[in-house]
Amino acid sequence: MVITKLKLKNWRNFPHAEMDLGRISYVIGPNASGKSNLLDAFRFLRDICKADGGGLQKALKDRGGVRKVRCLHHRRDPEVHIDVSLAENFDQHTPSWRYVLGFKSEGKGLQRTLVTDEQVWRDGVCILKRPKPEERNDNLQLTETYIEQTMANREFRELVDVFSDITYLHLVPQLLKYGERIGGYQLEDDPFGQGFLERLAKTQAKARSARLRRIGKALSVAVPQFKELRFLKDQMGHPHLEALYEHHRPNAGWQREEHLSDGTLRLIGLLWSLQDGNGLLLLEEPELSLHQGVVEQIPVMIDRIQRGRKGKRQVLISTHSQALLNNPGIDYRGIAVLEPGREGTVMRPVEDDEKQALDAGLSVAEVVLPKTRPKGIEQLELWG
Repeated sequence: MVITKLKLKNWRNFPHAEMDLGRISYVIGPNASGKSNLLDAFRFLRDICKADGGGLQKALKDRGGVRKVRCLHHRRDPEVHIDVSLAENFDQHTPSWRYVLGFKSEGKGLQRTLVTDEQVWRDGVCILKRPKPEERNDNLQLTETYIEQTMANREFRELVDVFSDITYLHLVPQLLKYGERIGGYQLEDDPFGQGFLERLAKTQAKARSARLRRIGKALSVAVPQFKELRFLKDQMGHPHLEALYEHHRPNAGWQREEHLSDGTLRLIGLLWSLQDGNGLLLLEEPELSLHQGVVEQIPVMIDRIQRGRKGKRQVLISTHSQALLNNPGIDYRGIAVLEPGREGTVMRPVEDDEKQALDAGLSVAEVVLPKTRPKGIEQLELWG
């Protein structure tokens, strides 16, 4: 099951937004245009559907409440709306499923967040529409979605599985290297990779070894003098990654994760996440800490890693990297361009004149990316 379309109303930066998703999709735009906020709409659906500690109220609380997720540019309309369509595959022209969720603050009394609209469509037929008549006089029932309730979502539990399987990774190398010394609080779902080694430890040994071998092949091309990658536990039972580099002394080139470069760790996290799970994978600025030559090959690496899988994983990438978008194999049908303005951010697909230039052989970096360049950026040289 794949997510083929997203519609947003009043969500963070976006008064209105609509995006068609492909097997690999890219969100591009300048800083503070809403790339992270767009990815968070998918994480929000995942958090509602969590089997352990999920739900609408918890997902909103983790984000600071409904006021924090509601678009400030939409002052007259307090309702937030998320609408997603899903299909069995990308060749399917009509969606198999559609899920709609609307909510807003109660506005009085307990100031609770209430469900104003919840719909589930299967093969074009509406099988759930809320609020139901009996709920309109009982606001307590409207504090929960049906999709989070196991007794209420039996007819569409397939949607719950899809949303629950959404993964976000933005690995921060310093948290992985120095996590034990920092002793900091680890966020739920570990979005920044602080518990990445523990995740590897919980993976079955055979699957872990196979994945690390694939990653090692990629690293042997991307990282100078790299030879081998292995997983082990120390005498205290703590998990570690070790990389072997070419060295004039036998077995003298092994280095543990705290000695690996930030770029190497970011690349390991990226390549592992592509193999770990089957649902939508959200990657935020995967180019960080990586050499331009490596970044240029990220789309190719994603494709090659996925060839060894039984089913290709759907990937959504946020980026403003010229090197990444310079790859000629990027399909412009999976690109969403964010354009911030006074009334919020507008999201658009690739336009006709841009398509013509891309069909002529130019890259997304040459045709589309320059249009996301902040106006007046040249004035920075006069700063100070």
